[in-house]
Amino acid sequence: MYAPPVQRLITELGRLPGVGGRTAQRLAFHILRQSEEEATALADAIREVKQRIGLCEVCFNLADGPRCRICEDTRRDSALICVVEEPSDVISIERTHEFAGRYHVLGGALSPIDGVDPEHLKIAELYARAVDDEAREVVIATNPTTTGEATALHIADGLRERRPELAVTRLASGLPVGADLEYADELTLGRAFAGRRSA
Repeated sequence: MYAPPVQRLITELGRLPGVGGRTAQRLAFHILRQSEEEATALADAIREVKQRIGLCEVCFNLADGPRCRICEDTRRDSALICVVEEPSDVISIERTHEFAGRYHVLGGALSPIDGVDPEHLKIAELYARAVDDEAREVVIATNPTTTGEATALHIADGLRERRPELAVTRLASGLPVGADLEYADELTLGRAFAGRRSA
């Protein structure tokens, strides 16, 4: 239907998460309408990010060099480690301005059905950090999904086995701000009750 270069562009754009065939087609035609300078700038940005961005040698967050900017920040509390699944989770937590420690990015969540076992994630590296460093607390901030919960339990058990005195905590979960009780599911409402605090 289209010239081979256009079809190739649509196919490649369609591989992006959340981009279906029609969206890929719209994006391809948008790129074709752009000036050569704008299209080249996009291509150069993709090329540069693939060449320059890697993983931090300490926490496995995205980094432009051996260490990410958070691990290089001496004002951060290195004894407080927040465990997340993906680098995008770091950004979400940083937006809250509530966490002043360091991170550990697992690179996913345990999912034996999908072939993701502990050795496929950065769990051994987390254990090494928690044991070797002066870690005081590890906050497990995996997603509240089946795989996220399984990952959290696995990590908590492994940390307690290696360092029983280490504080291992989990992010609280419950009702979102502005939600009505009548629309909350039983699991969410149950967690809200379990995680209640003094008013």
